[in-house]
Amino acid sequence: MRDASPAEIIATALKTIGRDKLALVSSFGTESATLLKVMADVDPAIPVIFLDTGWLFEETLAYRDTLVAALGLKDVRSIKPAEETLSRDDPERDLWFSDPDACCRIRKVEPLARALKPFDAWINGRKRFQGSARADIPVVEDDGARLKFNPFANVSREELEAIFVRAKLPRHPLVESGFLSVGCMPCTSRTTEGEDARAGRWRGRAKTECGIHTMKTS
Repeated sequence: MRDASPAEIIATALKTIGRDKLALVSSFGTESATLLKVMADVDPAIPVIFLDTGWLFEETLAYRDTLVAALGLKDVRSIKPAEETLSRDDPERDLWFSDPDACCRIRKVEPLARALKPFDAWINGRKRFQGSARADIPVVEDDGARLKFNPFANVSREELEAIFVRAKLPRHPLVESGFLSVGCMPCTSRTTEGEDARAGRWRGRAKTECGIHTMKTS
């Protein structure tokens, strides 16, 4: 699989795992349309998990709805943090400032682990060109009790742009405002010319990942 195309990787995952046991996890961020387009061309009914953290930009929620309609996605599941956990661990909604790792854990890591329980494998959109901990990701990896497929591991920025142009995909509304990578509002900022696309995430902190890709989900 290491040299297969994204479509071939998703098709193989679907054939091997089966639709009922395979999910794609998407942030509906600035590059998400490309992976969702490739998936939709293979099978638009593959379940898509979207983590609605409670801190997302309104533009991201609107973009989710736009892509669902444009691509004909048939099974998008919006997963939210447990209210009991939020009340206990972040009653003042300021955990993002005092302990961003804990904030990501209760809003993304734990909800994703819960959402993935019925599945045997999941697909995500990480790319090696994003650097840092992502520079050496394999196409398929062990995620504990399930497999993790990275169909865009080998894809370049130019290839992503080609998918956008060829399919006439809508762009995330915040791209024009200088947001090259979009996560939760408190921890996302604009990037300046020459900066890495993810430089605007957790700016000023050593943190570069939310946690869902730095530990096994099971």
